[in-house]
Amino acid sequence: MQPDLELVTVRRDESFKAWYHGFPYRTVRWHFHPEFEIHLIVATTGKMFVGDYIGPFAPGNLVLMGPNLPHNWVSEVPEGVTIEQRNLVVQFPQDFVAHCTESFPEWRTLEALLADSRRGVSFGPQTSAKIQPLFMELLDARGLRRMVLFLSMMEILLNASDRELLASPAYQIDPSSYASTRINHVLSYIGKNLTSDLRESELAQLAGQSVSAFSRYFRRHTGLTFVQYVNRMRINLACQLLMDDELSVTDICYKVGFNNLSNFNRQFLSAKGMAPSKFRRFQHLNDASRDASEAAAALGKGIANAPSIVPAEQARSHPHTRSHPHTRSHPDTQPRAAPAASPPLGSPLATT
Repeated sequence: MQPDLELVTVRRDESFKAWYHGFPYRTVRWHFHPEFEIHLIVATTGKMFVGDYIGPFAPGNLVLMGPNLPHNWVSEVPEGVTIEQRNLVVQFPQDFVAHCTESFPEWRTLEALLADSRRGVSFGPQTSAKIQPLFMELLDARGLRRMVLFLSMMEILLNASDRELLASPAYQIDPSSYASTRINHVLSYIGKNLTSDLRESELAQLAGQSVSAFSRYFRRHTGLTFVQYVNRMRINLACQLLMDDELSVTDICYKVGFNNLSNFNRQFLSAKGMAPSKFRRFQHLNDASRDASEAAAALGKGIANAPSIVPAEQARSHPHTRSHPHTRSHPDTQPRAAPAASPPLGSPLATT
């Protein structure tokens, strides 16, 4: 299932958008947008979907998400029940972040946190309790007070110790962000041959390195061993295929490069905390939320200045997506290399 594009409009006299909505609502669907987002649940329980992560949520659930990371929160409420205020949202554009980084040296302390947000960062109840009163005040604040509240929230998130990353490393790894074209070249080769029989010794030979040197080089740049990275990438691809009903779990197992169903199930369970079949069932729940959101839009539920939605089939060509060339598209495809002047395959990849 491809994510829809949410069009976020920030007023000319404001630097970011702060708003709330209920459930069901037209933006409660599998979607993405180029803006960063702070998302706080204040009512209901259910399932949250962030990248390739699926997990439960309850009031106090607080997540920071980076640009173009697909996400959705599906509440478990009786049919026909309407929740007036379910979540609080702050969305801030990338050019605002870039301007702050360029203008204020103090802002640069946030760079690591914002980089982590590309996988989604979840915060615990202690941090959520500190954020919620600021969030509530921010909804009605005006002028300089808005900026004071926003920066206070960011400082709390920066100093939080109760945080964890949601989407898997393989989901967010973007080779174009690497300064080294050598590792970019390696990751590009893996991505193009992911469903083939990949062996570390062959990659080392193509790189002009010994297996041990290549192993150290690869882990230094990705944070994963070669086998871990390949398995994560294959599981990531499997997650994408499981979002549709075209292939069976067994077919997906072999299509993504595993040659043993039990090993595939074991690796998937280890990475996602659930079996592939359960992951697919949860995705059906995610997909069903789109129908509920359309019904809510027809009934006019929610607030008037909320973002509009561009269907997935139109999202890639929409100007709102193209206007952010420095971010990758929503991650529904395998990571690919940036169009850098990489050495041809077979050329030595010098060690560093």
